[in-house]
This record gives sequence, structure tokens and C-alpha cells, in this order.
Amino acid sequence: MIGPEAIGPEAFSAPVRGGALAGGQWRADATGTPILAVHGITASHRAWHHVAGALRGRRIVAPDLRGRGRSADLPGPWSLVDHAEDQVRVLDALGIDRAFVIGHSMGAFVAVRLAAARPDRVAGVVLVDGGLPIPHPEGLAPDEVASAVLGPAIARLEMRFPTEDAYADFWRAHPGIGPAWDERVADYVAYDLVGGAPELRSSSVAAAVAQNVLELDGSGGYAEALASLPGPVDFLRAERGLLDQPEALYPAERVTACARRTPALRVTEVAGLNHYTVVMTDAGAARVAAVAAPRLVEADAAASAHGRLMERIGAVDEEVTR
Repeated sequence: MIGPEAIGPEAFSAPVRGGALAGGQWRADATGTPILAVHGITASHRAWHHVAGALRGRRIVAPDLRGRGRSADLPGPWSLVDHAEDQVRVLDALGIDRAFVIGHSMGAFVAVRLAAARPDRVAGVVLVDGGLPIPHPEGLAPDEVASAVLGPAIARLEMRFPTEDAYADFWRAHPGIGPAWDERVADYVAYDLVGGAPELRSSSVAAAVAQNVLELDGSGGYAEALASLPGPVDFLRAERGLLDQPEALYPAERVTACARRTPALRVTEVAGLNHYTVVMTDAGAARVAAVAAPRLVEADAAASAHGRLMERIGAVDEEVTR
């Protein structure tokens, strides 16, 4: 039985450049270090339904990235740095000093940019099948990279659907997500649909997606930002790819090579799950939660120790001024 909170996260908006960033949060009144959950390149905050269920007792804040979901109308540029700056504005708007950041797919790249730029706002990082540089296929022009890397995911953005059911049928037939279909996946799919019949379409802006794909190769100082993060930086590698094929998004040898260059990286292999089901199934969410939970306990302890230190400093200051 799926509880109401799994289907209906509380909506929020945060002022950012050009307007308001939309999103949803679960358990806004929960204590402890909150989680900032950053979705993938053509997704929305509804991708985190299952993870929110697996991390009960935690406040989970999940924005729709600029150019996606209900943030689709925000103007570009849509760079990883722009997304990271938007996350800071979200934390500010919701009164969160420090958050533990979990990023999936491209959201993991945003998490790295955020942690490198504002370590004072980040209590820890978990990268879920994303965040490690993905080299561009050789010999392709920039406008060909998105299709080569994302395949059907980018093609979907140009498609039009006559009805909501037609869009649901498209996803039910998707080899990466269809077999995992449940009420929460159905909600994720329905939320993504915008426009009017018979021209319904995905909310993701193709230009935003194309810009971000070009940034996934580690250029522009990204690789250096990743290498600079203090450890541990957890990375979960899904065994299967975007279309549930045996070839993973991240070949094992690429992850091994990246780990050599990034001593803080701690790799967890997730067998039997693909790039989507690693977050959008109960089994995948359980694996994410198993990695994040002990890190969150550590973050809580660090926050408590910091609070006690600030109290002692405040008491000393008060005594001196008497």
C-alpha cells in the first residue's frame, strides 16, 4: 500500500534568476540534516518518490531543475553552474543552512558543482549513476552529442502525444522503466506532460538538455571540482544501462580509472538495476538509502557538535562583554 506522502510531496517555489524554481518536498517538519535531491537530465522532482519512501524520517527537498518540470519556463543559460546556484537559492528560500545532497544522473553533476562552489552549504554527497565525466563520442559535432549520449531520451523531447494515456503507453513500453511501473512511476510520467491535446509533450526544454549534455565530459573545470571534494564521495554504479541493456552508462573500467584520480570516491556496485530503476524502484531506493543513511548519521553528529561549539563560543562572548 502506497502512503499519501509517496504520491503528493508538498510543493514549494524559490526565487531564482528569471523567476521561481518549482519543486516538492517530503516531511518538511522532520528533524536532522535535510536531503537535497537533484534529478536527472530530462526528469523532475517526482523521480524521487521511491527514495523518499526509503528514507522515512528525513526531510527531502527536490527541485525541478531550470528547464524541466514546472521550472521549464525559466530562462537560460542552463549550465551546471547555473543549476548549482539555483540550489543555493532553494536552500535559502527554505531556511536550510546545510543539506546532504543526493544527485542522480546529471543531477549528480549538479551536486558536485554545488559542493565544490559552496562547501559551507553541503553536508555530504552521494552520486547515483552520474557525476563521473562521460567522454563525448569521437567525431561528432556538438549538436550530435545529445542524441548519441541519450538516444531515445532526447528524441522523446521532440515527440507529441494525442492523449495522456498515449504518453503513459510510451513509458510503459520503455525497457528501462516499463517493467518497474507502479503508481509512483505513473505520477512521475503524468507530471512530466505539458501542453494541450493533441500536442502534449515532455516538459523538458530540448535546448537546456542539449547544453547540459555537452558539459558531462568533465570540461570547464568540472573534473578538477570533482577531484577537490573532501571524502567520502559515494558513487553508486547501476549494472545496466538506460534501456536496461547489459552495457552500463558507466563501464566498470571507466569507474576504476576515475577512482584512481579521485581518492575520495567510494564505489558501490548495484547489480541487476538500470540507470532508472536504481532510483525509481523500491529495490533501487533501498540501495541508495543504505549508502546515504550512515552518512546522514555522521552529518547529524557533525551538526550537533558544531552547534555545541557555537553555544560555548556564545557563552564565552557573553561573559567577556559583562
